[in-house]
Amino acid sequence: MKTAKQTITEILKEAGISINGDQAYDIQINNERFYNRVLAEGVLGLGESYMDGDWDCKALDEMFYRALRAGLESKIEPLKMIFPLVRAWLINQQRKSKAFKVGKHHYDIGNDLFTSMLDKRMTYSCGYWKNVDNLDAAQEAKLDLICRKICLKPNLRVLDIGCGWGSFAGYAAEKYGVSVLGITVSKEQIELAQERYKGLDIEFRYQDYRDVNEPFDRIVSVGMFEHVGPKNYQTFMQVADRCLVDNGYFLLHTISSNTSRTSTDPWTDKYIFPGGAPPSPYKLMKSIEGIFVLRDWHSFGGDYDRTLMDWYENFNRSWSDLITNYDARFYRMWRFFLLSAAAGFRSNRNQLWQILLSKKAASADYNAVR
Repeated sequence: MKTAKQTITEILKEAGISINGDQAYDIQINNERFYNRVLAEGVLGLGESYMDGDWDCKALDEMFYRALRAGLESKIEPLKMIFPLVRAWLINQQRKSKAFKVGKHHYDIGNDLFTSMLDKRMTYSCGYWKNVDNLDAAQEAKLDLICRKICLKPNLRVLDIGCGWGSFAGYAAEKYGVSVLGITVSKEQIELAQERYKGLDIEFRYQDYRDVNEPFDRIVSVGMFEHVGPKNYQTFMQVADRCLVDNGYFLLHTISSNTSRTSTDPWTDKYIFPGGAPPSPYKLMKSIEGIFVLRDWHSFGGDYDRTLMDWYENFNRSWSDLITNYDARFYRMWRFFLLSAAAGFRSNRNQLWQILLSKKAASADYNAVR
């Protein structure tokens, strides 16, 4: 009978990853309990053992890229991991009473962390790297791309569902002269956004999307749909439908999965985004059917790899300033999160979409923007 060490070593070898090897993507073992933890707990054990210092890897993003390309995650997930999937299937993890959990758990970690990591506008979503060479420019290009896609013009009223620290709201109000309502489930985001954009025609609310019932000329949702959950996709679309005027546009910017899932992996669910579940093409289109007309579907997931790597470099460079508020285990957790996420896009396991929708009553004359 094989030992846990033999089993894990053989699995890693399928992706060209060695234990204590010479390559930057090889795993270096600091504690032999690593093998039993990964075999017993799968991805959760892999992440927790890294946080606890049981193993290291110089090029963590490249290690994950190789592992994901080889499909290793399916080989280390134990039967006990079926329980979270069943729970997500039976229980609405993103119901209204749970809506603010992810805000407290993730987005309220600390504005100092996100200020250090993100671009100057604090845009916590994929940049658009076409014809640009730095993070600030990539995020402004993405914001302007959205504004052009939804045909913004002065005096329109815009709803931003999941407004973050107000980057889109601020850009749209400054550059296009529109009025924006931004809603978020994070108190920390609202506090900073209100300070940053005071004087502009922007209102920020601490509010769940299901409670919005006002007319808007345009709606955007950038990097928030991943928190909605499959059981609520159609409800989300119905809210957007009731709030959008007949000739308006709705742009949805979301991370996506190649296959339908009811939840994210157990480590990410526990430590990063509780209740998160990126949509699949099938699930998303099913929620749109009968409600909206699909006008444009733009995929640029490769840009998220570069965005995440820049976030990691900013975070790593700022750690000496952040260390007074965060401990070494947090550093390892955040490194694991950012670099594994980058690998997810590099390996095509995850995608990034911008989808433009309208009502049937809207004009048929629309040209896709890139």
